[in-house]
Amino acid sequence: QVQLVESGGGLVQAGGSLRLSCAASGRTFSNYAMGWFRQAPGKEREFVAAISRGGGSTRTANSVKDRFAISRDAENMMYLQMNSLKPEDTAVYYCAASTLRLSVLHSEYVYWGQGTQVTVSS
Repeated sequence: QVQLVESGGGLVQAGGSLRLSCAASGRTFSNYAMGWFRQAPGKEREFVAAISRGGGSTRTANSVKDRFAISRDAENMMYLQMNSLKPEDTAVYYCAASTLRLSVLHSEYVYWGQGTQVTVSS
């Protein structure tokens, strides 16, 4: 199993920045592609970004492209740098691990963190 713990969420004004972190433990981190998803109240969970096992390839949702950047290190950490935040970015953000490359489908991720709340005020 892989245990995932997110951190770095909080309250920020529109136009501000946050950096989310995801710490992994358990099985070998490099065996998994990783992703970030988010879920706002009353809405379905949506894909935000994904990164390949080695970190060389990424995929980002159009809604956050040019504002958010996903990265990972070789050990056990993944990050989501979020810039120019908008009120519509308000959601619980989840990190997840997948055996499939750069999947955008939450059903293809097998391990999930508990989520971290991001609130963007206008």
